[in-house]
Amino acid sequence: MDRYRAVIVIPSLNNATLFDVVKNVREVGYEVIVVDDGSKTPIKETLKCDEKTHIITHERNFGKGAALISGCRKAKELGYSYFVSMDADGQHLAREICKLTNALSEGDETIVIGSRDFNIMNVPQGSKIGRLISNFWAALNTGCKITDSLSGFRLYPVSILQLPTCTVKFDYEMEVLVRHAWLKRKIVETNVECYYPKAEERVSHFKKWRDTMSIIWVHVRLLPLRILLLKGFI
Repeated sequence: MDRYRAVIVIPSLNNATLFDVVKNVREVGYEVIVVDDGSKTPIKETLKCDEKTHIITHERNFGKGAALISGCRKAKELGYSYFVSMDADGQHLAREICKLTNALSEGDETIVIGSRDFNIMNVPQGSKIGRLISNFWAALNTGCKITDSLSGFRLYPVSILQLPTCTVKFDYEMEVLVRHAWLKRKIVETNVECYYPKAEERVSHFKKWRDTMSIIWVHVRLLPLRILLLKGFI
């Protein structure tokens, strides 16, 4: 796929690293949509908006899923068929975006996941364990082998707007995979490099207990539907 057929969507909530992330993405040539999900200081007051950098503002914090949906709507409005989601904390690297777009064929409605290399310094042990648990549930509900179901570095088709999702926080990223797979649309992965700062420098809005349980609840809630789907009842 032509790499410039995708726009980059960056949800942000009080991320000081956002400006460097946007700068790096623009340097590799992509158009950017920043979704300010209720930051204390509105991003539009500090980040320059131009014809290649768009800012959507949520007046309060709705959640990452809601930010991705807003970004997806804007991508569709701009005429894009795909968008790449990136975190604003600097973990995802702009130079790796091309790996996601290269994994897709034009006209394909596949979701491409950037499977992060965790064999690097500063990756929390809890993140490694959480990923294993999440991968188990993801395989159960999607029927796909997924090695990094918690990665937020993904290429999505804008057709995900048609999925009957009901989550709006971090759990949305899991529900969208499941709903997409149920329509017999592909999910593929490509290996990507990432960056983890030292623990004292790390800023994350992911609440390990609360958000992990909400992701697991998505699977528990959808599993009966998955069984009915496999039995041919729905």
